[in-house]
Amino acid sequence: MKNAIVTGGGGGIGKSICKELSMNGYAVAVLDLKLENSSRTARELDNASAYAVDVRNQLSVKEFYRDIGKAPDLIVNNAGIARFDKLLDQKVTDFEDVVQTNLIGSFIVATEGVRLMVAEGINGCVINITSIHSVSPGIGVGAYSPAKAGLASLTKLMALEWGEFGIRVNAIAPGFIDSGMSKPFFENPKIRELRGKAVPLQRLGTSEDIAKTVLYLSSDAAAYVNANEIIVDGGVIHSVLMHLPRE
Repeated sequence: MKNAIVTGGGGGIGKSICKELSMNGYAVAVLDLKLENSSRTARELDNASAYAVDVRNQLSVKEFYRDIGKAPDLIVNNAGIARFDKLLDQKVTDFEDVVQTNLIGSFIVATEGVRLMVAEGINGCVINITSIHSVSPGIGVGAYSPAKAGLASLTKLMALEWGEFGIRVNAIAPGFIDSGMSKPFFENPKIRELRGKAVPLQRLGTSEDIAKTVLYLSSDAAAYVNANEIIVDGGVIHSVLMHLPRE
């Protein structure tokens, strides 16, 4: 049985990723900042265990890897936060917190885990969850966009450096997903309708849409897929012209 690590697994997209991996034969380590959140997910799954880990803290991450005592086959960096504000109103501490969690936290979790993969000769896989904001920033998202863009670039660098060990690294950029941090936003019926209609597929995405892409990228079907950021957004990032008149 292969071993997977999923950060931010206590809810939303992370929980769906844990569920999809568990249903497809992985033993899943569910990581979250709060043990109550990771435990809630783990209790619903077969072959899952819960951990409280602060991905921003290298010592916390090192202790987790010591606890599990084995190299992972798959690392999914899903943990993330946002502090929305326009740049002129953004607090430096909020900007730092977002970068620390989304970008530096992913660096710490991946590098500590990949060292174990290399030591044990495991041809593993790392998947970083970015965002369409990493490709096309939205006004008022603060550090979220540059942090995710940094993670997209880090994904490519990881892939280049770790390919020699047979380790593949890719990213998934979710679009309008009705889950996790975005769920309260979509509880507004007007916003929900406008956003849904803006997507060429005429619907919001689900956390399962992202989870199934994780499963694909971690499978043998994607054995030659490396250093890519796969956009999972129903086509919305390319849809600007469909919303503009031709005359």
